[in-house]
Amino acid sequence: MRTTEILLTTLRQAPADAEIVSHRLMLRAGMIRQTAAGIYNWLPLGVRVLRKVEAIVREEMDAAGAQEVLLSAVQPAELWLESGRWKEYGPELLRLKDRHGRDFCIGPTHEEIITDIIRHEIRSYKQLPANFYQIQTKFRDEIRPRFGIMRAREFLMKDGYSFHLSQASLEETYQLMYRTYFRIFSRLELEFRPVLADSGNIGGKVSHEFHVLAESGEDRIAFSEDSEFATNVELMDSIPRADTGALKIARGIEVGHIFQLGTKYSEAMKANCLDENSAAVTLFMGCYGIGVSRIVAAAIEQNHDERGIIWPGAIAPYQLALVPIHMHKSQRLREAVEDLYQRLVGNGIEVLLDNRKERPGVMFTDLELIGIPHRLVFSEKGLDKNTLEYKGRRDEQSADIPLDTAIEFIREKCGRR
Repeated sequence: MRTTEILLTTLRQAPADAEIVSHRLMLRAGMIRQTAAGIYNWLPLGVRVLRKVEAIVREEMDAAGAQEVLLSAVQPAELWLESGRWKEYGPELLRLKDRHGRDFCIGPTHEEIITDIIRHEIRSYKQLPANFYQIQTKFRDEIRPRFGIMRAREFLMKDGYSFHLSQASLEETYQLMYRTYFRIFSRLELEFRPVLADSGNIGGKVSHEFHVLAESGEDRIAFSEDSEFATNVELMDSIPRADTGALKIARGIEVGHIFQLGTKYSEAMKANCLDENSAAVTLFMGCYGIGVSRIVAAAIEQNHDERGIIWPGAIAPYQLALVPIHMHKSQRLREAVEDLYQRLVGNGIEVLLDNRKERPGVMFTDLELIGIPHRLVFSEKGLDKNTLEYKGRRDEQSADIPLDTAIEFIREKCGRR
């Protein structure tokens, strides 16, 4: 992709109300723009990152045997009244009436909808266990939305739900989802910790949160460096544990949460099926959420410097930036850049070619702000020596590399051998 072909609108300064790093940098890098408090539009660069996060989540959920669905965002009040959450959920639930005066809400989560589907679609134990997920926009009417995408009212979420004939079966899938989440966050190249957690208004007695470690995190988590013990600090006093004297306290951003819901929703909504003896059994249920859009902000909170974003390679909008110096003044330079650009693309490298008629300093500043992991600079002097200038986003110094080996060099840097 060429910079003249995309909407690239960087800002030198972020708005004064942008409180945390990810909010400031996402605005400055031209990834998002605000429509209303806690409601954002995603621009092309932001969407590229969002879709990469989404793809990793989808690949791992599919590999775990979960089935993708797409559930209605607008939900009838009747289902929430059945579960008991219409009043319990509180003012975060955005309620509305249709033209006939019937009550609805914009879904902040989908336990009621999926349970309603399952009670009509699953009749026999032979159809169980069953695991479903979706990636969809949610809405929670936060009293004070802040921190940009981190605590927005509208956000993109992966929510999953499993159904079982027994508690033992639920626990088996719960452990499968735990391992799946571990793979997801590992592939996203984030430093994270899974911790014991409070289930809140979702319900159930057992749950784990997955936290990206960052100084700006709103949660405090405690974990042992000598064992697998880890918990949200709020639960420390209520959880029995071995005397580890080596607990470490860190701040975390919650990006995932898995729950063993038990029969909270299935019992209230009469979601049953027949077992092998033709007896009606109330289904056991699990719930598994990932904040897809929040991951983007959390990755920035964990990976940035004074110049801008430093993307993990797995979710960078582009892997490589090509920066020709004064290309519009040199036919030789244009031809060399275009030739390498086409060959890189042909080798599966996601390249952003900065073909703007800008000063080198402007191009370098923008590309460092955007956070592209690798950069190759073309110049007349370099062509005279048959070299390019390479600089990784985390590198302090640049280095010259032979033009003839540039593709192999970049393939190795991007993990494409």
